[in-house]
Amino acid sequence: MPFSPRTLDFLFENTLNDSKSWFNEHRNDYNEFVLAPFKEFTEALTPAVKKIDENISQVKISRIYRDARYSKGKSIFRENMWCTFGRCRDLYKALPAFYFDISGNGFEYGCGFYVASSETMNNMRSMILSGSPHFAAALEAYKNQDVFELYGDKYKRSKYPDESEEKCDWLNRKTIGLSALSKDWELLFSDRLYEKIAADFAVIAPIYSFFLMAEEMSSDK
Repeated sequence: MPFSPRTLDFLFENTLNDSKSWFNEHRNDYNEFVLAPFKEFTEALTPAVKKIDENISQVKISRIYRDARYSKGKSIFRENMWCTFGRCRDLYKALPAFYFDISGNGFEYGCGFYVASSETMNNMRSMILSGSPHFAAALEAYKNQDVFELYGDKYKRSKYPDESEEKCDWLNRKTIGLSALSKDWELLFSDRLYEKIAADFAVIAPIYSFFLMAEEMSSDK
């Protein structure tokens, strides 16, 4: 079954109540309207992401609970749910991944790093500055689409004042990724959703490959 207004209603009500007892009383609703659609969505999308990278083998669906280690002072439950598609990694690797997120504010999807390591970012900068064909392909893919935007905090002062504005948009980021935001509720609640996400992920495949190459350069050292 696809996502539905009941999916968003549950996430909103669960966060509003913020009670383990309320959640347990409504666990069947969570399973039916949140978890089941996410499982169906990830199963439908997995073949598409594996066409981009056959080594993608780790598909994760977030928990409804917040991580108590990092959520002091926050609500017990998330107001959103997300899933990711990436390679299996050890604790110390910052591998890029594709992701999809849903909340009452709409849905977001893209690819990139949660937090890229400084070494990975330096590898990217080296490829950009050296005229790497991997970056050329990534930049071409980025310029030929209008769905995704780059994300990642930038340094307050450009470290590469002599480079073009186009390159500096990549060079001066502390971490990096691509994100698309949408409030197309009709699409979200339709069976066409995974096809749209799969098609958009295919467009940015060269950028994912560029991100992955930067991490693999660190692994080779």
